[in-house]
Amino acid sequence: MSLERRTMRRVSMRLMPLLFGLYISAFIDRVNVSIAALQMNSELEFSSAAFGLGAGIFFLGYALCEVPSNLILLRVGARRWLARIAITWGVVASAMMFVRTPAQFYAMRFLLGVAEAGFFPGVIYYLSHWFPESHRARALAVFVIAIPLAQAVGGPLGGALLGLKGVGGLSGWQWLFLIEGLPPVVLGILALRYLTEHPRDADWLSQEQRHWLTQRIDRERPLKAAPAPSSLSALKERLLWVITLPYFAFYTVALAFVFWTPLLLRDALHTSDGATAFITGGISLGGAIAYPLAGMLSDHWDERCRVAAVGLLIGAVGCVGVALLPHSALRIVALLSIQLCSALFMTSFWCLPTRFLAGSSAAAGIALVNTIGSTGGFFGPSIFGFLRQSGSDTAALFVLAGLELFGCIVCARLHRVAVFRPRRAAPTAA
Repeated sequence: MSLERRTMRRVSMRLMPLLFGLYISAFIDRVNVSIAALQMNSELEFSSAAFGLGAGIFFLGYALCEVPSNLILLRVGARRWLARIAITWGVVASAMMFVRTPAQFYAMRFLLGVAEAGFFPGVIYYLSHWFPESHRARALAVFVIAIPLAQAVGGPLGGALLGLKGVGGLSGWQWLFLIEGLPPVVLGILALRYLTEHPRDADWLSQEQRHWLTQRIDRERPLKAAPAPSSLSALKERLLWVITLPYFAFYTVALAFVFWTPLLLRDALHTSDGATAFITGGISLGGAIAYPLAGMLSDHWDERCRVAAVGLLIGAVGCVGVALLPHSALRIVALLSIQLCSALFMTSFWCLPTRFLAGSSAAAGIALVNTIGSTGGFFGPSIFGFLRQSGSDTAALFVLAGLELFGCIVCARLHRVAVFRPRRAAPTAA
């Protein structure tokens, strides 16, 4: 086995399981209100508009603190800051069990967003220090596959926890929030021990492996633009703002479906709460299969923009399918295509910022892109909730399809930018 393969396998085995587990926990705690809503909305008398606003307001707190969080990460180090984020969001997620009014619901969801802010862009920045360009999409695939798997696990788990209604005098949705908030606290403590800041500090790699990886990462830096003189000066980069557009479109649609899929399925199939949760999980599990394949294809072809564009096109078709199949089991197929969109888009898109940003400017730039996308996470569930309350699911779904098409066009045009075109990998040391 070559030095490159041995090194990257060791890095992946050391870092990715913990980061993967943290992101599964993050996503479950972010979206478990979609399962809790099957009981919580009726018990607390939350309207569709109130639930949609509360589900989406998470992303306002998240977006507000995203860039500051990543700048703090640069100062204190990824290991300590990612651990702090995980422990804090776990505590807030469990405290969701005490919600009783819409105002409390909005406040706690906002605080959860503040607590989790910076985790995803922080990990993307962290991975750029450990995975060379030719390995990065596969590493991202391992990380972001946590999204569908979190839904696959969270759906059945949430359905089972709803079944604890009445145990200990608590409702099922209260047990759901309490139990699902505990894992990130444990994983955050483990992150303090097992994460390493830079390859040069990795005593779990041999000296030869540390030297190869450090040299390979350093050798790729001249292929990128020179680091900006300060972190925030990267925010003046025009191309950075352009790539926020397809991510905003994607995130708006993706989060609308994450929060509303259980209710859309129950309306179409008239299933019980438990069965609806299991079907939701099954759709997510089906979509998860596409993530490693999408990452391998993107790395093999070095095609980032076109693969992302194809993903958004498939997502637009899925939105139309959900709109045109309101009372059919085929709605499941349409929802599955939206999962396929996520696989193709996420694994390729997040390779783009580090093609033209480096160092501290990359940390600020990645945070900005995720911040803009996170505002889409507010608008998607909220707009869908308001339109649903007015009796117009179809209008909302066609708006979401239009957003996906817009993002698809932007990604296709970005392929013309020289820095995003396929290029040869940096030469490998023997």
